[in-house]
Amino acid sequence: MKEIIFRPELYEFDSCQAFAHDFSLGQGDLILTNRYIYEPYFASLQLPVSVIYQEQYGAGEPTDIMVDAILEDAAKSGCKRIIAIGGGTIIDIAKVLAVSDGEKVDDLYAKAADLQKKRRLVIVPTTCGTGSEVTNISIINRTRMGTKMGLVSDNMFADEAVLIPQLLEGLPFPVFATSSIDALVHAVESSLSPKATPYTKLFGYKAIEMIIKGYQRIAAEGKEARIPLLKDFLVASNFAGLAFGTAGCAAVHALSYPLGGTYHVPHGESNYAMFTGVLKNYMEIRSDGALAEMNAYLSGLLGCEEREVYDQLEQLLDHILPKKALHEYGVTEQDLQDFTHAVMTTQGRLMGNNFVPLDEARVYKIYQELY
Repeated sequence: MKEIIFRPELYEFDSCQAFAHDFSLGQGDLILTNRYIYEPYFASLQLPVSVIYQEQYGAGEPTDIMVDAILEDAAKSGCKRIIAIGGGTIIDIAKVLAVSDGEKVDDLYAKAADLQKKRRLVIVPTTCGTGSEVTNISIINRTRMGTKMGLVSDNMFADEAVLIPQLLEGLPFPVFATSSIDALVHAVESSLSPKATPYTKLFGYKAIEMIIKGYQRIAAEGKEARIPLLKDFLVASNFAGLAFGTAGCAAVHALSYPLGGTYHVPHGESNYAMFTGVLKNYMEIRSDGALAEMNAYLSGLLGCEEREVYDQLEQLLDHILPKKALHEYGVTEQDLQDFTHAVMTTQGRLMGNNFVPLDEARVYKIYQELY
């Protein structure tokens, strides 16, 4: 059994300048980022690199259309190394850039088992949520299929992952909220996965502790209390990435993808919409084993009885990001059936990591309860 994957080399720098110097950013490098990140942190360094701003190709999370256009322009640059500096959208696109020498998204999914690394890849996260700097999966909204799907390959691992807490200082609170909740979901789902090991749980449980304690401080002291904790949240996100990179995510992510893909709900927010609903349904089916262990741990962190952990967890998370019912996003009753069908037919990879198996009737029940 695979215990844990440590693939990219991991670095940390106090400043963007130190990173640029030590990594010798220059000719042959393509930086994929956003203008609002590049200009305040890197423009003054006058680096002789090519730069692509993702927002020039569309807003929101990556779609097949957006990625195809970026792939085309990246190929024209002749770059030999991709430097991804950004959040989940940037990182997901960069992983695709690393394995494409001109093929479009649909072609890459079609030959997923045979993808080869075409360029070196360096990933620098600017949010505290995805943990994707240490994983080998890219999530693309395949608009022609109406859902998000993962593209996975060992050749999509970064060669180096770089943590620079300075880059989180300008993160708006709503983005901090959705991204850090995403990290919490990664940590919980990976710890409940049948693929979890003592090593993945070591990182997953520590991430849960760091995130919840940070949230408790924010709830008590206000939003600005997050500022001195940004490095902690960045590290917790990385820990969660190491955990789910081996043990996987599960039904929370699987059920969230149709919501995010159809109504363009941010990834962390769509995960939160499903989070405790999935956990409560796990409890109805089986309440021992890894779930009992998780509930006992959460009750200790939250200072409540185990039977209250999910309600208390929601109460804490509502200080960070108020939870909405699915109908508040525009979801219809017909969508519930369509979403269920999409989960059961396109998300088998994730559903295989569930704490207990969930059949079609159970998935539909979860959606109904959250509606």
